[in-house]
Amino acid sequence: MNWSNVQISKLCQINPRNNEQSNYVDDYQVSFVPMQAVSEVSCEIEELIVRRIKDVKKGFTFFKEDDILFAKITPCMENGKIAIAKNLKNGIGYGSTEFHVLRVSNLLVNKYLYYYLRQESFRKEAKLRMSGAVGQQRVPLNFLQNHQLPLPPRSEQYRIIEILDQADEIRKLRKQADEKAEKIVPTLFTEMFGDPLTYSGIMTIREIVKKVEQKDFKKYPDIEFNYIDISSVDGKTGKIISYSKYFGSDAPSRAKQIIKHNDVIISTVRPYLKATALVPKDLDNQVCSTGFCVIRTKADYGFGFLYALSRLNWFSEKLMTLARGASYPAVSDSDILNMSIPYPTQKESLIKKFDDIIINLELKRDLREQANKKIQNLFDLLLSKAFDGSLTASWRAAHMKEILQEMEEQKKFLEKFS
Repeated sequence: MNWSNVQISKLCQINPRNNEQSNYVDDYQVSFVPMQAVSEVSCEIEELIVRRIKDVKKGFTFFKEDDILFAKITPCMENGKIAIAKNLKNGIGYGSTEFHVLRVSNLLVNKYLYYYLRQESFRKEAKLRMSGAVGQQRVPLNFLQNHQLPLPPRSEQYRIIEILDQADEIRKLRKQADEKAEKIVPTLFTEMFGDPLTYSGIMTIREIVKKVEQKDFKKYPDIEFNYIDISSVDGKTGKIISYSKYFGSDAPSRAKQIIKHNDVIISTVRPYLKATALVPKDLDNQVCSTGFCVIRTKADYGFGFLYALSRLNWFSEKLMTLARGASYPAVSDSDILNMSIPYPTQKESLIKKFDDIIINLELKRDLREQANKKIQNLFDLLLSKAFDGSLTASWRAAHMKEILQEMEEQKKFLEKFS
């Protein structure tokens, strides 16, 4: 039995308008969702901010409970930022203008569509259709409107969701384990060096780091490099999770800072997100955004100390006291470099020992990532089988009578669009 392939625009409202906006008083509370609040590994929105509707109804994207948010801009789309809007304040949300919003009809279950959009094959196809300036490319609306997806009966969609949810739970548990493992670094730091609030050795970051080289890659059009943007860093784990490849001729305007192995990169925007990372060996001599402050020690040691320090709540809270801008708080490189920190200059051997601990923890993290990749590959295989019909073939055979009836009703509904 073959499923119908149907254009998404026949099954969803895409970027629906808010015709009820004028019905609400200015102080009516709604949820606000910035791009960074959308998970790359699950359908969840990780942080819902409550705002007054008058503060967000202009200049942001509108959505409702159970709508799907699909990141349309690079690299967020490629990284899998897709979510189902749940637990919205008063059932209404506003968010980044870089979301496409999909609201399903009765023929489609929203989580079935979510899993379909999660497929790497779909995101690769979407990437090929992107348009716009380099570094600011977006998935056009007409790609989503015209794309066809396989449409099984709703009962089979629910069965597919049930199977994929079980597999997805394994991925979530691995993610939770990784996040717990990342708490080891600040814990060890405090055990070895004490609480930064009480430590007496004080000096500025500037005193212990080198100046970092910058380069205008537009002058080197044939050079290819890996580029780390702000969205490339996972603030929860303190790791670079993605990068984009560019030639100098297409380099984003902010792609200027050359990074080295064991540099510490610290995002200067929204410090509360703790987007800091230690540069791994495979990204040595690559490029990061000028939106990062790059910390490189003068000595050949101390990188572990500075990285662990950047992961502390103490550090991000201190940066927030220096930040400027209400909706987009940011600090400058100078703010970071002039920060006074508890650097234990008299404990060189201890600092070197801590560097070794960090290196060892990074190796263990690499092993966890290899295991995670195997799990992800198995999940991707399940996804492909889910949408070619093979995943639920035996279930379908056992429920053929009900399915045939559903498909007849489905056919009548779709005939309205033909």
